[in-house]
Amino acid sequence: MQERLPDNALHKQEALVTQPLVRDDQPGQMVELYQHPSTPASLELNQQRLQSVESLIQSGDGNSAKHDADAINPAELSPEQHAHLRLLYAQIQLSFGEAEQSIESLSLVQPQQLNLDNQIKYFQSQAFAYSLTGNLLDSAKSRIELHRLITAPDELEKNQAAILESLSMLPDISIQINQTDDLAGWMSLSNILKNINQPDFNTQISQWRTAFPAHPADLSFLGQPPDTLKNALFQPQSIALLLPGSGTFAQAGKAIRAGFMAAYNHTNNNSKPTIHFYDSEQSTPATLYSQAVAEGAQLVIGPLAKEHIQSLAETVTFNIPVLALNHIPGLQKNQLYQFSLSPLDDADQITHKAWTDGHQKALLLVPENASGKRIANYLTDDWQDREGTILETQTYNPKETDFSAPIQKLLNLDESEQRYNKILTLIPGVKYTSRRRQDADAILLSAYSAEARSINSQFQFYQAGDIPVYAMPTVYTGQTNASLDADLNKITFCDTPWLFDKAYQGELSMNALQETWKQFPNSYLRLIAMGIDAYNLVAHLDNMEADPYPGATGYLSLTTDQRIKRKLICAKFMDGQPEISDLTTENNGSIPDKRQQPESPAKANDAVY
Repeated sequence: MQERLPDNALHKQEALVTQPLVRDDQPGQMVELYQHPSTPASLELNQQRLQSVESLIQSGDGNSAKHDADAINPAELSPEQHAHLRLLYAQIQLSFGEAEQSIESLSLVQPQQLNLDNQIKYFQSQAFAYSLTGNLLDSAKSRIELHRLITAPDELEKNQAAILESLSMLPDISIQINQTDDLAGWMSLSNILKNINQPDFNTQISQWRTAFPAHPADLSFLGQPPDTLKNALFQPQSIALLLPGSGTFAQAGKAIRAGFMAAYNHTNNNSKPTIHFYDSEQSTPATLYSQAVAEGAQLVIGPLAKEHIQSLAETVTFNIPVLALNHIPGLQKNQLYQFSLSPLDDADQITHKAWTDGHQKALLLVPENASGKRIANYLTDDWQDREGTILETQTYNPKETDFSAPIQKLLNLDESEQRYNKILTLIPGVKYTSRRRQDADAILLSAYSAEARSINSQFQFYQAGDIPVYAMPTVYTGQTNASLDADLNKITFCDTPWLFDKAYQGELSMNALQETWKQFPNSYLRLIAMGIDAYNLVAHLDNMEADPYPGATGYLSLTTDQRIKRKLICAKFMDGQPEISDLTTENNGSIPDKRQQPESPAKANDAVY
């Protein structure tokens, strides 16, 4: 990634080209006087430049868009163009996943200075940025403003669905608002729709119409069949679930199915879809797909194995959507969505956390195997994309328990000892005290919990306990064990929200589904959460590009190549237990996905079958 736009960068730049002026007709008000008045020619040229930047953003080339935007001199812009430039910077930041920075940039824009098209883009960007940070109320407010500007019926329908969806996921809180304003009407309608199957539903709707006679919400969707009422989103009547019921990955398939059925059984809807199960090991993917379609499926979820997904994509023209439960980089096809517990997202989130904590120079320690090499590439690419430096990379043998040799090499303690031996030959009797390297400010670690306990203890032994350690989620078993995990203290990691009761609550929380997950080894816990999301995502696939979904496996959004990207919850081990760092802002800083993901993981947690 290129250099980020510094906070308030435009303000700082403006300070060089503008000066305050008090006019007689506007006493006490400060207005901007441009030192170099713009000419019609320069305004026209810069308008073309702004349009070029906008085209680059729309094509997904955020780096080039930022480069060209940086080349525009704000002093030569009209007030409307200046506001447009700020909007473009906010959109560029969103393309990098930098939602908080985008919100700050948008706060500097006065929407009324923009033309109608850019006002629409302003509120769309603002709603999306708030969604990415988990601020559903402000996202809904932005969409309410957007609703006043758009006119196309299909856009109004999608925006209304997004408003109601955001408000429906808010906790029960008391908000002091005017009882006749638009927000109050939207919130009231959202609450009523939660009781759509109650006997007094029509009475509540009549009362709502009386209370909000001029409200912009369109209630014509209430006349549609019951299964389409929930925000008028995609609700198939029949779903085919293609999972391994036999073979090597049968247990993984069973875990996903357990989570899927838990979500299905807890759906408060009298017209739930019919689920048909197919063992993906018993026939070719194309044959199973054709059978599912012939038996009335309107959506296929699965398969799980990469080779099955690849085969299906190569041999079938999809006439119904497919939600594949894995990810193949570079594979794109109409109506194909890819959802996986990809280590791409894990690496993205932990490097973001380390970077936002202020670290720049990192050491990297990974296992000496194919999985470790893959993770090392992800972490290195992410860290360097954030303009950080990997000072040194070392590997360890995960089959051993003594990791002192690679740790000493990582900390340059072996070089320290070599220097001592050289001095000893010159000055006999000198007392040796090892001294670790002083240039590193973070350690990036990939290890399973058992290995990580030994590694962290040896970091302490070799005087590296003051260097913050940021680990991949495999460091956590998924269940708290304070006595055993005390050796993991101070390690920070980012993981699936479902594993933390404070992050994912309700009837599908980990605490609520104990009877479901206790039948599986810890390494399959995250797959249960994946099953929960696989079912709940069905109603959101058509709208996820604009409105991320707060799922069990992360805050889920849709990339341009139809991959469902996860943003995770970060925590730090304290007194042997993971303590969540932040529920709303830790998972908002992903970077563009440019990497290729190799095949075959070593363990179930990798979830790349």
